[in-house]
Amino acid sequence: MKITNVEAIYLRLPQVKEQCDSGQDALVVKVSTDAGLTGIGEVDSSPLAVKGAIEGPFSHTITSGLRELVMGEDPFETEYLWHKMYRQNSYSGRRGIAIHAMSGIDMALWDILGKSLGVPVWRLLGGRRQARMPAYASGGWAPAEGIADELRSFIERGGFRTVKMRVGAGDGTVRNSVRRVRAARAGLGDDVDILCDAHGTWSVVEAKRFCREVADCDIGWLEEPVTGDDKRGMAEVRAATDIPIAAGESEFNRFDFRDLIDLRAVDVLQPDLAICGGITEGMRIEALASAYQLRTAPHLWGGALMFAAGLAVAAAASSGFIIEYSLGANPLLHELAVEKFPVADGLIEIPDRPGLGVTVDEDFVRRYRKDA
Repeated sequence: MKITNVEAIYLRLPQVKEQCDSGQDALVVKVSTDAGLTGIGEVDSSPLAVKGAIEGPFSHTITSGLRELVMGEDPFETEYLWHKMYRQNSYSGRRGIAIHAMSGIDMALWDILGKSLGVPVWRLLGGRRQARMPAYASGGWAPAEGIADELRSFIERGGFRTVKMRVGAGDGTVRNSVRRVRAARAGLGDDVDILCDAHGTWSVVEAKRFCREVADCDIGWLEEPVTGDDKRGMAEVRAATDIPIAAGESEFNRFDFRDLIDLRAVDVLQPDLAICGGITEGMRIEALASAYQLRTAPHLWGGALMFAAGLAVAAAASSGFIIEYSLGANPLLHELAVEKFPVADGLIEIPDRPGLGVTVDEDFVRRYRKDA
């Protein structure tokens, strides 16, 4: 089997007028073969920039459009192709847009492999450890007066036992973030786990203060307390609290995660399979987590393809333990695919459909496709 084409499809949706409108554009990657099999993947980045990285022409010996590099190759050779794309873009490929673009292609290659064998991707990764996994409802933007009601509405929609709320600079002050967390805990009681996400917006001092002030609220984790550019600062925050620290959604590959681990900056690794290098690199990151007795919870705020890829990795990962489930405005998760990912009693089923187990809704693609 040989790769005959790689197509980068830019989707642009109208703005959704409600809080947290992320995921309103995306790049879907379609890899075609001479056997008639097509694999699909997704990139969580600037779509037009990634489209250029995939479809751009050969430049010189160390920079090349990714489509040119994989054309005519065997799609089953995921490891070889990953390194070929990485090494032959050494000027632009070690971080940034090229790694994003590789993520979508790699995801599509695994989809082809699964489809060709009639098995789900998780089986190719070693098998799922359980048929269903716990999921957490990801949202939580309401002010203190309404945060408990907002999170309770999430629980009612899928029986979630874990919820995530946003904190950080968007609250204006650390004090206001603390007030919102305390309101959430008081309103939900002790039987619901609460996770917090600061989106890297605090200073080290602010993050420490927050951890100290909510120490009695039994927070499940604090995500990205400081910017990912300050890994030593994140390590300092972790050393000052027993609240687990989660991070990694904006890191590019295993080397970035290695640095987080070496600095003892993190308890939960959160690779985004549409950013970090795809399923191939995601499993390398999971191996690091396992080796250092850490946990893995992929970042899954995006479209249905990256969600399916993250679900497969989390299901196979020895360190995987929970699934992020977006409850914000996200049509790319809930409408891009024909199949749905229902949550019941706080658990999500790990589907056994071949490949990624996702069929793209072609009407949705035609409706929102942009050619420029």
